[in-house]
Amino acid sequence: MSSLMTNASAMTALQTLNTISKNMATTQSRISTGLRVGEAADNAAYWSIATSMKSDNKALSSVQDALGLGAGKIDTAYTGINEVIDTVDKIKQKLVTARGASQEDQQKIQAEINSLQDHITSVVGNSNYAGSNIIQDNADVNIVASYNRTGTAVSIDEVTLTGSEVLVLDTAGTAGTAASVVATALFDASGGQVADTAVDTALGTVETALAALADQAAELGAAKSRVDLQKDFVGKLSDAIERGVGQLVDADMNEESARLSALQVQQQLGIQALSIANSNSQNILSLFR
Repeated sequence: MSSLMTNASAMTALQTLNTISKNMATTQSRISTGLRVGEAADNAAYWSIATSMKSDNKALSSVQDALGLGAGKIDTAYTGINEVIDTVDKIKQKLVTARGASQEDQQKIQAEINSLQDHITSVVGNSNYAGSNIIQDNADVNIVASYNRTGTAVSIDEVTLTGSEVLVLDTAGTAGTAASVVATALFDASGGQVADTAVDTALGTVETALAALADQAAELGAAKSRVDLQKDFVGKLSDAIERGVGQLVDADMNEESARLSALQVQQQLGIQALSIANSNSQNILSLFR
C-alpha cells in the first residue's frame, strides 16, 4: 500500500542500511586491530579468559628473563670450575714430575705450581656474572623457574644452588674445595731436595681437591641442565598460551576481508533501494501538483 504520510519502503531500506553500516564498522574494526574480541562487550567470557592468559604470559616473560640471568650465572661458574679442575690437573702432573727430581728441578716445579695456584685464584675471582660469583660468594642462589596459577592460587618454583656446596675458593683463599691446593705451597724445595713422602702428601691433597671439585662441577652441571630445560619449556609454554589467546580473540583476516567486500556491495544496494523508495514517494506526490 502506498501512503502519503509514511514511506514504509524508505524506512525499511534505511533500517537495512543502518544495519549494514554497523556490520561494516565492526568488520573494519576487526581488520584494523586484528582482533575479533577486542573488549569485554565483544564476548565477555572469551575476553576474560584471554585477559588472564595474557597476564600469565607476561609473568612467564619475567620467568624467562630470570632463567636467562640465572643461566648466565651458572654458565660462568661452570666455565670457571672446569678451568680450576684443568689447572689442578696440571698441578698434579707437576707433582708427579717432582717426585725423585733434583733439588734444582723441584725448585722450578714449585715456581710453576705457584703460578698455577695464582691462576686458580684469578679464575675464581673472575668467574663473575652480573655481580654474582657462585663459586666464591658462599651465598645461596635462587633462580625463578616457573609461574603456576590455579584459579587465584599462585606459586613460583625455583632452581636453588646452595652456596656452601659449590664454594671453590673464597675471597681470602682459605675456604672452599680448592683452598688446600691454593692457600700454601704444596711442598717447599728451597731448603734442599724434597723427600718423596712430601710429594705423595701433596698429591693426596690434590686428589682430595679434585674429587670435591668434580662433585661441585656435577652440581653446577645438573643445575645448568635444569635451567636450560626450563628455559626451553617456558618458551614453548609461552608460545602455546599465545596461540591459545589468538584462537579466542584473533580475527580471521581472510574471512573478515571477504565479509567487508560483501558488506560494501550490500551497502551500495541499500543506498540504491533507499533512493528508489524515496523516488517512488516523489512520484506519488507529483500526481497532486
